[in-house]
Amino acid sequence: MFLLGMQVFRLMFKRPFQVREFVEQFWFIASVTIFPACLVAIPFGAVISLQIGSLTEQFGAQSFTGGASVLAVLQQASPLIVALLAAGVAGSAICADLGARKIREELDAMEVMGISPVHRLVVPRVLATICVAVLLNGLVSVVGTAGGYFFNVVMQGGTPGAYVSSFSSLAQITDLYISEIKAVIFGFVAGIVAAHRGLNPRGGPKGVGEVVNQAVVIAFTLLFFLNLILSAIYLQIVPPRVG
Repeated sequence: MFLLGMQVFRLMFKRPFQVREFVEQFWFIASVTIFPACLVAIPFGAVISLQIGSLTEQFGAQSFTGGASVLAVLQQASPLIVALLAAGVAGSAICADLGARKIREELDAMEVMGISPVHRLVVPRVLATICVAVLLNGLVSVVGTAGGYFFNVVMQGGTPGAYVSSFSSLAQITDLYISEIKAVIFGFVAGIVAAHRGLNPRGGPKGVGEVVNQAVVIAFTLLFFLNLILSAIYLQIVPPRVG
């Protein structure tokens, strides 16, 4: 899997680039993930805002609810939602497509004709997954923040001005940077895992179904561990902003 990732990274800069394949995969992944992402982001933001709001109310620090909620959505919830959708939706589709081509011996035929399946099929899919993950991360951050704002102001009686001012005083641009970096890494890892399992199915259609399940489970595990590692590194390197 590591070797495939290195090969994909190297072939990203090789010409000719498969523009049509990239656009088709980008549109497919975006079309099946945008609506679920928005639906998931709203309850994520609401739950985080309600939980943090109830805790800050107990300590008399309601003015920090907005900042804490937005930082939690931006740094943790948004990348995790992207990871779930990238691995569960995009990854499973990539794995099933490549696995079906493999058992029909289409990939072997491409190799006989001197065409690299990795360059022709895997690279556009991985790049499409990365691009969709980055854009999806921004969308989820906005929707999750809006959902947290709505539930805090409407259901908990928070002050709109305090919510916005605490967010602007505690958040910093590096929080957005680490969120987008996570999205890039998550998209790359989800695409590589899906491609690796899809290129190595065992048996017929049953084997394709098994590798799809394996790809989703492996990707989920890796992405959650990567989120932990990246969050720990970021919190150690970048000092928190004091409001």
